[in-house]
Amino acid sequence: QVQLVESGGGLAQAGGSLRLSCTASGLTFREYTMAWFRQAPGKEREGVSCISWSGGRSLYGSSVKDRFTISRDNAKSTLYLQINNLKPEDTAMYYCAAKGGSYCVLSGDAYVYWGQGTQVTVSS
Repeated sequence: QVQLVESGGGLAQAGGSLRLSCTASGLTFREYTMAWFRQAPGKEREGVSCISWSGGRSLYGSSVKDRFTISRDNAKSTLYLQINNLKPEDTAMYYCAAKGGSYCVLSGDAYVYWGQGTQVTVSS
């Protein structure tokens, strides 16, 4: 049974930082492209970032580029998202997701496995 468990969310002030983690089990982590998505209340799900199975390639959504950094530790089966210079508009539920293959995309439809999410709330 595949499980993706996110952690690291919480309440933070604008300008601060958070690091989200996603620990995977039940799959061969190094064989999966991983991604972070987010969804704010009343808004559509947004692709934040993705990273190839080796970590050698990554993509970022235009609204988070230069502030977010995705990384992975295949030995620990863990995906990370470093968020710097938090903004109130970053407030959302953040989800990690996994897909087979090496092609990194920010379309949620391409991802097979999803976590339950971790809430990030940024106060101004």
